[in-house]
Amino acid sequence: MTETQKTTTDTTATAAAPSARGLLPLPLATARALLLAGGIATSASAYMAWTWTDEFPGDLTVNGYPGGLQWLTFVAGILTILFTLSSYGIRGLGWLLPAKNNAPLALVAIGGFATTWYTVIAITVELGGVVNLEPGGWIAAIASLLPLLGALALPEPLGDDLKDNLKKYVAKPDRFPAPKAIAPWIERAIITVVTIIGLAVFTYGIDTEYGELFVGYLILVTFSLWALHTAGMLDTFSRIVAHNRSFTLAMGFAAAIAFPFTQTDDHYANIGVNILIFGTVALGLNIVVGLAGLLDLGYVAFLGVGAYTAALVSGSEFSRFSGVQFPFWAAALTGAAASLVFGVLIGAPTLRLRGDYLAIVTLGFGEIFRIAVNNMDGDSGPDITNGPNGIANIPDLSFFGFNLGESHDIGGFTLGRFANYYLLMVLVMAIVVVVYTRAADSRIGRSWIAIREDETAATAMGINGFRVKLVAFALGATLAGLAGTVSAHVTYSVSPQPYQFAGAAPPNSAFLLAAVVLGGMGTVAGPLLGAALLYLLPEKLVFLQEKSLLAFGIALILLMRFRPEGIIANRRQQLEFHETGQLDVPEQATLTDEPAVTKAGA
Repeated sequence: MTETQKTTTDTTATAAAPSARGLLPLPLATARALLLAGGIATSASAYMAWTWTDEFPGDLTVNGYPGGLQWLTFVAGILTILFTLSSYGIRGLGWLLPAKNNAPLALVAIGGFATTWYTVIAITVELGGVVNLEPGGWIAAIASLLPLLGALALPEPLGDDLKDNLKKYVAKPDRFPAPKAIAPWIERAIITVVTIIGLAVFTYGIDTEYGELFVGYLILVTFSLWALHTAGMLDTFSRIVAHNRSFTLAMGFAAAIAFPFTQTDDHYANIGVNILIFGTVALGLNIVVGLAGLLDLGYVAFLGVGAYTAALVSGSEFSRFSGVQFPFWAAALTGAAASLVFGVLIGAPTLRLRGDYLAIVTLGFGEIFRIAVNNMDGDSGPDITNGPNGIANIPDLSFFGFNLGESHDIGGFTLGRFANYYLLMVLVMAIVVVVYTRAADSRIGRSWIAIREDETAATAMGINGFRVKLVAFALGATLAGLAGTVSAHVTYSVSPQPYQFAGAAPPNSAFLLAAVVLGGMGTVAGPLLGAALLYLLPEKLVFLQEKSLLAFGIALILLMRFRPEGIIANRRQQLEFHETGQLDVPEQATLTDEPAVTKAGA
């Protein structure tokens, strides 16, 4: 057969093949029309009254202006419109779908449907029946259903066409066009815009005043990020960040500094400073767990060592050394040094153990610390920590006459007590991030990773496993102790109760470990994101009361099932947690073989 005859045969076969259809037997044009019309109708329905009474939080009784959860429905509709227009090939919107697949359209449609119907069901349940729905509520429910029907009619909504393209790309990279180069100033402009949007989204989540709004916010953010991931936008942004790491880090800290200036309620600044404390401790634990691969179940004790050390030298009248008051820099160094000493003392005799045995020992250390400080009251033991009463009335910090406990006006903005401590924690976080990144990229950091992957092989290559693990344990403890010195002053007191393995709210060892695993082991941003989520969930889901831990457990199970490498995945971890094919990588017979090519991609 000649080349011309072969081409003609392939063309005829392609033309004779039935067109791909989705779950609903609708033409592609009809499916896209449903998505576009439904997105427009969903956004428009947010301007109508959904209920007649303002008893449902958010006041959804107003015509002509969205309120509360209606804003989330409006945003979901706008996202549906934009992705649909991009699928039509509208000029200037092609960047929304770099992967050229239908999965993002389906996900934003599901997100809008879930957010709207959650609101409608919440109104019905809380107010006592569907009679409490105004016509706008019914219209919103029907309008959000249209994009879902259109998404179900899309061909290959899970992106099988993209998988085939990726297989071709792995086999022969020249078959898949490389992304166009972007000018450096445009890359930095993109990073700046994304930082501003991220700050706005995070601020909105913290500012949510009631649980229903926070749940709707979580639904919309989850499906939107999922859509951006399947669209390929997150991968594109990751490449841009890789080219501008220093600028991205600077923009991240600029956004963190700007956060307290966006708040009018000091309560939200309090949430922010506690998230930073929790995140700093989680980042220290990430050295032990994420880099060195050591399972530590008593890590919160090092936070307690730093907090108690700072409290003892704070000048509090309840301190055993009430006449001693260190300046903060000295107290911070003392607390970090005390945690370092405890890390070495605990690690030296125990780090020759591995796996479950090491986990049991660290769990025992955490409980020993809590019991010890609880008994050092002068009756059951030496009079050092004031026993179960703890050390109260810890004074606020003061820098060069600048008292962090007082409100201050800066540039027309009023910064309250917690905003001041928040800015201090941003500085501490910057120090911790620099230490973490420099250590991870150093020779000792590569040794940690080698130990994590295979300690026997690493030892055979000449790495002193015990010394390397001890350094990781000591450095992680030091960072936790540094955060503990600030925590003692923020809370005004320290007591034994929070420093336990598990509890209803952070900080405790279980939540710290969950933050590292949830956010992504071995990354910088992962533990910070995990800490933010785990602190916000108990804070915002108060209406669930005793069921909040059940909801939290279900969420963790779902995440571990569908994304075990964490929300922000380390590439090595991602490859370890997924079988061949799940990351669209064809199998190889040996390490030197070229990837196998399927018949469809040959």
